[in-house]
Amino acid sequence: MANKNEISRRQFVTSAAAVAAVSSVSSSHSLASTVGFDLGGIGSPRSEAKIALTDNPVWKDQAIENLAKSPHAKLRNIPVRAVTIQGGFWGSRREINVAKSIPTMHDLLEANGRMNNFRRLAGKSDAAQHGPVFSDSDVYKWLEAVGFVLQSGDRAELRASAEKAIREIVAVQETSGYLNTYYVDDRKSLRMLPQTQTTGHELYNIGHMLQGAIAYYRATGDRKLLDAGIRFVDEFLLPNYGPAPKKPIVSGHPVIEMGLIELYRITGDKRHLDLAGYILRGDKRIELPESRTIYMFSGTPFTDRTKMEGHAVRAMYACCGATDYFMETGDESYWKTLNALWTDMTSTKMYVTGGVGSRSDGEAFGDAYELPNFRAYGESCAAIGNMMWNWRMLAVTGDAKFTDVMERALYNGINSGMSLDGTMYCYRNPLAFDPSTGDKIRNPWYDVTCCPPNLERTFGSLPGYFYSTSSDGIYAHFYDNSELDWHLENGTSLKVIQKTSYPWDGNVEITVTPTRPVDFVFYLRIPGWADRAEVAVNGEAFPGVRPGEYLPLRRRWSPGDHIRLKMEMRPQVLEANPRVADDTNRIAVQRGPLIYCLEELDQPSGVELSDVAMEVGKLPESEFQSEMKGDLLGGVLLLHHEGVSYSRSASANALYPRYTGATGESRKIPLTFIPYYAWANRQATSMQVWTPLLRS
Repeated sequence: MANKNEISRRQFVTSAAAVAAVSSVSSSHSLASTVGFDLGGIGSPRSEAKIALTDNPVWKDQAIENLAKSPHAKLRNIPVRAVTIQGGFWGSRREINVAKSIPTMHDLLEANGRMNNFRRLAGKSDAAQHGPVFSDSDVYKWLEAVGFVLQSGDRAELRASAEKAIREIVAVQETSGYLNTYYVDDRKSLRMLPQTQTTGHELYNIGHMLQGAIAYYRATGDRKLLDAGIRFVDEFLLPNYGPAPKKPIVSGHPVIEMGLIELYRITGDKRHLDLAGYILRGDKRIELPESRTIYMFSGTPFTDRTKMEGHAVRAMYACCGATDYFMETGDESYWKTLNALWTDMTSTKMYVTGGVGSRSDGEAFGDAYELPNFRAYGESCAAIGNMMWNWRMLAVTGDAKFTDVMERALYNGINSGMSLDGTMYCYRNPLAFDPSTGDKIRNPWYDVTCCPPNLERTFGSLPGYFYSTSSDGIYAHFYDNSELDWHLENGTSLKVIQKTSYPWDGNVEITVTPTRPVDFVFYLRIPGWADRAEVAVNGEAFPGVRPGEYLPLRRRWSPGDHIRLKMEMRPQVLEANPRVADDTNRIAVQRGPLIYCLEELDQPSGVELSDVAMEVGKLPESEFQSEMKGDLLGGVLLLHHEGVSYSRSASANALYPRYTGATGESRKIPLTFIPYYAWANRQATSMQVWTPLLRS
């Protein structure tokens, strides 16, 4: 989110300072408070008629994206409320998100002045403006997280806290429709100037406001925040900004594109879609140096782009907006560009964890195959953006290669971003770490705090990613203990129940219950990692199982029909493309969707990871031993493999010793691998994903 001219590296508040700040929050601002804020006459309701919103489908049946009328989407989303995740891997993760992450983030937003930024404009606080130019978006993303949680069921305290925040936000919207807590007072003259647009995040804030408002509306039917977002767009933006003769727009940090297109899907107002298209094309009246348009991943026509470059989160969000635009317009120049960018990213610039963005300088993509481990940036927001983009590409095509990327990012580069107790966050997610550098990888708060609420909204919305419908049936994307209660596109009610220990075990039992016997296709995803998989329906083997594809189970389904998916889940040893210099002569370990790593504290006493190597044979998957540890790291499956530890001679400690050909003394040791997502949840210790191969 930060730009190089302002914040070159995310600055974080230390744990002690953050905890102290939370303890200082007035009880009247705590999450548990349900007392309303008396706004008096400030921000009183307007008399104008509200904009009509679509009722097809009705608000509570709209999903993460409302693709019901998107002409170029093959798949339709299923609402979050239609899927109940019950226990298992994601059930416990989501409960921690609701019980701890979202409430403590609320208190940290209060402690660090995010809500006082709004109150001061209503004369309800004498605090100075606090935080970066994009601070408003922290609140909007938190509200979006709450909205998705409430779509799964009411939570009275969360809802009361969100309603209070919404009242305080809409109270300070100006009569022009403008709403921003930073560009006020002596900064008011800077509003929407071209330079401000490139660095000031005004439209970024409103993009997140629209997303948060829509999620909250779809949870509750409450449109207060949504109406404020509509007023900003309809009364401030559209009359004044756009193609000539209006004033020009540049998207300094893409996200407004997604917000506008989802607003179009809910209002049917084509001006919202057209404005997003205008922003994606860029406006030549705002002349910017090439380095700036690369960094922003905007300001020039999206369809002119040929490779992934610049700020990783901006690039991901721009691709999301462009895919949304294609789903509404069918403009093939966008689809051609999107596929070229996807191929460039997944074949040369994506980490094995699904993370993207290798450089801390500019939080940016590097060159092709520039994927360092210790210096990896891999911002949590970028991995989330990767998942969001692939979700949209999947909606267009129904192609499982996009789901594979989603799963890789979700289980690894996203899940690592939040601590197991739900209160500490990784801004960056490196693939190797040395605590002696003094870097503290997990923190409760960052002054640039985009990642924590982003993680919270992702876990809140997760049920909405499990299934999609199509004109001929239903697609199952993810596996966990869950129950779907929805309907096919022909209106037939359908329940689907999953029972599984995924991702620790590859067996999935699925019960399919339509209200009556009906013909449709159940598209069962076979993950790309599943080299050996079998599928049976009602005990009869189903042919054509191939990894990395959806298996079309086409038949007449009756209530209680049963699908059994058996995937052999054994450790797999991966090697990187030879052009990835940091991974030369190194291997990584994957089991199912999970990437594994070594943490030094799990290895024999006195062993340093820098002195460790592995030797693997022609059938490496048979050389591992697995061990389920329910009392470790929230319950994880460990992998054990024999390795070696080298002892260094005194001369080997020199920076440039002479080559002798000697390998040095070594001893065999047991190596213990943990899932990557669980690293940095105990004491500070070294970590690595890519382990050297034993030198011969």
